[in-house]
Amino acid sequence: MDSATPAAGDGRRRVIIENVQPSVDCGRFAVKRSVGEKVLVTCDAFADGHDSVRAVVLSRKLGADAWQVSPMTALGNDRWRGEFVVEEMGRYEFRVRAWVDAYETWQHDLQKRIAANQDITVDLQIGAALLGAAAERAGGADGGRLHHWQQVFNGGGGPSAFFAASAELDDLMRRYPDLRFASESNPPSIVVVDCERARFSTWYELFPRSTSGDVNRHGTFRDCINWLPRLADMGFDVLYLPPIHPIGSTFRKGKNNSTECQSDDVGSPWAIGSPEGGHKAIHPELGTLDDLHALIAAAKERGIDVALDIAFQCSPDHPYVKEHPEWFRARPDGTIQYAENPPKKYQDIYPFDFESTDWQGMWRELTDVFLYWCDQGIRIFRVDNPHTKAFGFWEACIAEVKEKHPETIFLSEAFTRPRVMYRLAKLGFTQSYTYFTWRNSKAELTEYLDELTKTEVREFFRPNLWPNTPDILPEHLQVGGRAAFVTRLVLAGTLSSNYGIYGPAFETLQHLPREAGSEEYLNSEKYQTRAWDFSGPENLGGVIATPNRARRANPALQSTNNLRFHATDNDRLICYSKRSEDGSNLMLMVVNLNYYNVEQGFVYLPLEDLGLSPEKPYQLHDLLGGETFTWHGARNFVRLDPYHLSAHILRIAQA
Repeated sequence: MDSATPAAGDGRRRVIIENVQPSVDCGRFAVKRSVGEKVLVTCDAFADGHDSVRAVVLSRKLGADAWQVSPMTALGNDRWRGEFVVEEMGRYEFRVRAWVDAYETWQHDLQKRIAANQDITVDLQIGAALLGAAAERAGGADGGRLHHWQQVFNGGGGPSAFFAASAELDDLMRRYPDLRFASESNPPSIVVVDCERARFSTWYELFPRSTSGDVNRHGTFRDCINWLPRLADMGFDVLYLPPIHPIGSTFRKGKNNSTECQSDDVGSPWAIGSPEGGHKAIHPELGTLDDLHALIAAAKERGIDVALDIAFQCSPDHPYVKEHPEWFRARPDGTIQYAENPPKKYQDIYPFDFESTDWQGMWRELTDVFLYWCDQGIRIFRVDNPHTKAFGFWEACIAEVKEKHPETIFLSEAFTRPRVMYRLAKLGFTQSYTYFTWRNSKAELTEYLDELTKTEVREFFRPNLWPNTPDILPEHLQVGGRAAFVTRLVLAGTLSSNYGIYGPAFETLQHLPREAGSEEYLNSEKYQTRAWDFSGPENLGGVIATPNRARRANPALQSTNNLRFHATDNDRLICYSKRSEDGSNLMLMVVNLNYYNVEQGFVYLPLEDLGLSPEKPYQLHDLLGGETFTWHGARNFVRLDPYHLSAHILRIAQA
């Protein structure tokens, strides 16, 4: 993003502005922030010759009249840095303004002449003219002061007059610059500002039909209300429900994804639609719309938001199939194309055809699905497989929903190629699932999280880390025992400020796959109801609550992009820190990545970079184990036993 060239405007605009950051695809897409966060702006700004240049950041919420002006600091080699804070949800714009500063140039040259003991009478008169012009721009009391010094300079007075005035004039001349020939970056950059939940959230996924406590009784929204106290006690603030719509009966899947369905099989919630309704309807056994409203209200009282899964696909029984056959792809034999991933076939699901002749009508209806549930009080949506729907649809849909409901959060469940995941984030998805589930070693975790937090990806992609999902029981949870669950929980909750678990299965250490080599759960809730028992000695509920309390109590853990990895001399120990923006809260995590054996070694910390004095000891309080340690210097010893405590979450303080 560059300033206008002389050929495109006034040739007296001498400053060139280049490489304005942050920028996503040269300004094609918006940068993302949440309420209260800073936007750090950098650019290259320079002019011909040796004249001094000044630069500022102009920012405002879209639609506002006045620009907020924030100074930029010269970093050397024509690089500049400034910042502004986004205070409200919505869309902001910012640009860089830069100009030749005639007063600063004059001041700099004058000081050289004074140092060389040259006559400066004429130079003071030149400065007086600059002060006079600034006085006209200022007016009022400030204009009066500038006129006073103009007269002093015109009257001579030598170097003493200049030095007497310089401190006051530095301030006044910066406040009333000559902007006639200022350059501005164009077009302005856009920042989408989301609610705080977009930056910091803790998700718990459950199937409402499995909340009754009785495997023979279908759970309801009212049963979900009974779960809320326990979820709140564990520190979760988002309750995520898989699709809540009527389930089709044609080609319904049986238990463990069997193609043979028994009369009592409940089917998959992702086979959406029956004669009872589709994407705007509620499965009758879950309850009524009033019951959903009651759940939303009860959750809100405990600081929990309810999130819905939106899956744009249909069972053969969905009303859309009869009402809008043109929205689906027809086969030569006249049947509708069901979902396939050859050789796998999913006869119970029809995907939408985004090359439909009535694509506009389909886009309108699918967008209205989100708006309908927004009208019912939902503001968080987990979107199933968005990478299999047209990119243009998502850009238009999300923009319309967020224009009407700017607090809405869209979580992208797209386990696909990186460029596709990133494109969806650029198009408007607030948060995104990641490859964390399959990143296990120190090298894998470090490389991947550095990509997400240290490159341009950080400007548009908010990672939401999940140790497990109803679709994914990773191998390390199958074989790693309790230590694997605790380790992955701590990693997810401290590497990212947004994380979630498929709750009941994770709490109760479910680890058996459907068959060897599979990541599918045995007796998966996707195809049957379950009755969960959280009273067993192995239940992780109390363990889960501890890192969640640490997250809530420590601002450093409520951001993701402040992540910094540190060296260890043992590759099975990973060490990283997070520091709050104001520097008042410093957290250090050390995690044993070996689920079976004790690991020990030294960690190495850049103390001064972390705001710690190398000359003083510092204390570390472990929020997991409760112990307090005193460390000295940059190199310190750690020993972690996975059968006792596989990680430290350490809050650091130094007197």
